[in-house]
Amino acid sequence: MDNGLPGLEEIRRAAELVYRTMPPTPQYRWPLLSERAGAEVWVKHENHSPVGAFKVRGGLVYMDWLRRKRPEVTTVVTATRGNHGQSIALAAAQSGLRAVIVVPRGNSVEKNNAMRGLGAELVEEGEDFQAALEHSRSLEEEHGWHWVPSYHRLLVVGVATYALEFLSAAPELDTVYVPVGMGSGASGLVSARDALGLRTKVVGVVSKHAPAFALSFAKGEVVEHPAATRIADGVSCRRPDGGALELLRPGLDRVIEVEDDAVEEAMRIYFSDTHNVAEGAGAAGLAALLTDRERGGERVGTVMSGGNVDAEVFKKVLRGAV
Repeated sequence: MDNGLPGLEEIRRAAELVYRTMPPTPQYRWPLLSERAGAEVWVKHENHSPVGAFKVRGGLVYMDWLRRKRPEVTTVVTATRGNHGQSIALAAAQSGLRAVIVVPRGNSVEKNNAMRGLGAELVEEGEDFQAALEHSRSLEEEHGWHWVPSYHRLLVVGVATYALEFLSAAPELDTVYVPVGMGSGASGLVSARDALGLRTKVVGVVSKHAPAFALSFAKGEVVEHPAATRIADGVSCRRPDGGALELLRPGLDRVIEVEDDAVEEAMRIYFSDTHNVAEGAGAAGLAALLTDRERGGERVGTVMSGGNVDAEVFKKVLRGAV
């Protein structure tokens, strides 16, 4: 694999592992969304996973590898805004490992509770995700724990299983919009698209208020930029991963930035048109799909990557009062 992305057989083997814990998630064509968009719209529902987000797939594959290749490891440490942490917490518990997870101060209360419920020990440190990540590295050095990155090829292999399901089950899509945080979800989609030999264009979506990946994509090198999105915490990254950038530059058709207002409107639309709850990052793809003036094709798709939004936040979004 000269581009470093997993091939079809590797993704299929990962799927067999993932399906020991969860079934495939559904993908639906939603008539009201299609009516709004003026195109046939398909949604991949990763909000229906055991942790309410696509990340669980990568954690299961990573922890299976770790248990087999590094049996001496007893504690893992990582940083998260929530969904990656839930993935690692669940997979670590299944593997009999202790999980220490660092979150920034002021993180989602309900995501924090979910991680604790899965058995993780939480450490609150830093003002944003990047600061939490740096603290997790210091804990690795101090205690000799195994550090789990937010972007890793094994995580990509795992999350590519959602994309294989989506692109295999839905009719061939002209364009798919996928949110980009650290990049595993987008890398998984590009991997499956290439492995299946499809012509589907993959468009990355970031928050306009956390544009580091978009700036890096345009420049061809990692560009750091403050993240200040009020709603899309799952893509609130100050510093992109260089490996993800290298793989995604040739794989993505382009990158779109969406306003927080558009993301909140997409959350409301998802609820009214499909009665699914989407977190901010989970609705970013729909926000891009509905506002993209360059959208081509009559059959398009997006990934509802997660549904983990705090109740109080969602109430304000539904009222249009955030």
